[in-house]
Amino acid sequence: MKINRYMGYAGVVTLLVMTTTTAFAQRFAYVDTEYILKHIPEYLSAQKQLDALSVQWQEEVDNRFAEIEKLYQSYQEDQVLLSEAMRRKREDEIVNKEQEAREFQRQKFGFEGDLFQERVKLVKPIQDKVAAAIQRIAKDQGLDIVLDKGSEVTFLYANPNLDKSDAIITQLGYKPDPSLAEN
Repeated sequence: MKINRYMGYAGVVTLLVMTTTTAFAQRFAYVDTEYILKHIPEYLSAQKQLDALSVQWQEEVDNRFAEIEKLYQSYQEDQVLLSEAMRRKREDEIVNKEQEAREFQRQKFGFEGDLFQERVKLVKPIQDKVAAAIQRIAKDQGLDIVLDKGSEVTFLYANPNLDKSDAIITQLGYKPDPSLAEN
């Protein structure tokens, strides 16, 4: 009876060791999507377009707030000469212009605003293309998990042999340029 119980424990221990070994036998790799994206001309072009739109819209926002500042300064200078009704009218004008400027700013730069929508339109197809290439490489090389070095994952150490970024770049039809890598 004691032998059977021992054999049962040994079987459980063996099963645990095998399960643990199997869990650690998974094949890992990582990629650096920032590095990969630097190799894609369409991405660089999209970034330039987004930067130009951002600058253009920011100038519009700044101009609107500069106009409001001028209105306010003019109001400050004229305030003592204005009747109560004229003061209220000018104050309302300033408040309305400020609300319009803030709404314009929110519409352009806010959560899911115009800039966000443009980014989705221009960058998402490129990101989808990269994701498909990563999946192909992972399947072809029998990888179980692929992490992104460029995202919020913290690497205390990463074996360069596990970096598949250059393979992804090649899969996408581009030539890897190590000078684009961040050190």
